[in-house]
Amino acid sequence: MSRVKRGVTSHAKHKKILKAAKGFYGRRKNTIRTAKAAVDRAGTNAYIGRKLRKRNFRALWIQRINAAVRAHGLTYGRFIDGLGKAGVEVDRKILSDLAITQPEAFKALVDQANGALKAA
Repeated sequence: MSRVKRGVTSHAKHKKILKAAKGFYGRRKNTIRTAKAAVDRAGTNAYIGRKLRKRNFRALWIQRINAAVRAHGLTYGRFIDGLGKAGVEVDRKILSDLAITQPEAFKALVDQANGALKAA
């Protein structure tokens, strides 16, 4: 069996890690052992951050909708309940955008939700 020298493979792996650690501070950017730990941790935090961003945006949309609906004398919970009873299926992102950019269209949705609440 012939001998296999693994320098090329190791060099490629190290290069990949160090490229990912570009911009890190101190030894974390150029020492393979610390860079590997830092890159692993950064990957974990990036994964968590992608999930958190979705949560934060949903919370922001809800706050915006709540503020816009309260101007029309309703609460967020009652508004969403009314939309459900009216059979309107619009997600919170679109509702938030409507509340900001097209107040008259949003007012129509509020009236529709209000009507469904009174009918029920």
